[in-house]
Amino acid sequence: MTTTPTFHELADRALAARNAAAYGHDALITCDRVVRIFSADGVEVQALQGLDLLVRKGELMALVGASGSGKSTLMNILAGLDRPTAGAARVADHDLVTMSAKERLAYRRTTVGFVWQQTSRNLLPYLTAAQNVALPLQLAGTRGGRRARADRAKELLDLLDVAECRDRRPHQMSGGQQQRVALAVALANDPAVLLADEPTGELDSHTAEQVFAAFRTANEELGTTIVIVTHDQSVASEVRRTVAIRDGRTSTEVLRHSEVDSATGQENLVAREYAMLDRAGRLQLPAEYTRALGMRDRVALELEPDHIAVRPDDTRNDDAARNDDAARNDREG
Repeated sequence: MTTTPTFHELADRALAARNAAAYGHDALITCDRVVRIFSADGVEVQALQGLDLLVRKGELMALVGASGSGKSTLMNILAGLDRPTAGAARVADHDLVTMSAKERLAYRRTTVGFVWQQTSRNLLPYLTAAQNVALPLQLAGTRGGRRARADRAKELLDLLDVAECRDRRPHQMSGGQQQRVALAVALANDPAVLLADEPTGELDSHTAEQVFAAFRTANEELGTTIVIVTHDQSVASEVRRTVAIRDGRTSTEVLRHSEVDSATGQENLVAREYAMLDRAGRLQLPAEYTRALGMRDRVALELEPDHIAVRPDDTRNDDAARNDDAARNDREG
């Protein structure tokens, strides 16, 4: 038997719908309470547990996390290779939950670019660098013919400082050159978002710096929004915004900004760490903080005029003392 919703229930539903529509309305990437559950041999694994994330146009940011944190699952969803089990995810006005297979194919060809960790996975071995860059334009049916595709390839290879690789095949390039050419391939169709999965994972530190310089060039010169997924915490020093994922949810965020020292006039890059507060009011405190103060199970909260104080549970010692007294009494009795 069905019941008619009350006025208050209808009002609550309308408010929830408005809030969902308003959340991230000005963001290029919006993840709203995204859940992804995998089933294997009858066992369910929740890779994403209500993840929230907003990325605005023009950002160059990193997503960091340990193996199994959910960062690769999120990357596959944003790339259109997978879809959420629940929640909402949008990229450049594309609904990643409801897209059809045909729409996903068009999305991957024109809206999002991708750079994989494995250099061999990014480029076709029998094509030159210029031909690899021109191929996405041909597949997308870009107008202008062969000459326009060649001009676009030359423009990107010049921009990313690998013009000398124009007529080389992948085996004739270094690993760093291959990744910069792969970046040119990902940028060929002028995507709204570029996703990179551990793009320097197979490179030494010097070569990795060159590749990151290419990402910064693409971000600054072309205005491309770039999201780099990595387990390497040192990547944080290469970008202005770093979001950490832990246990399938965004946990902390580090923002970097420039400040001028009034005494010396020198410009310094200052970093500040924030805990991520999701839409349900939950946050994950950094593990090193909770360990340092012996926080577990529960914490004490106090509302101050301009902040919320989070302190260790000061009743635990009292509880432990009472348990010790009870145990002692039992032994004496």
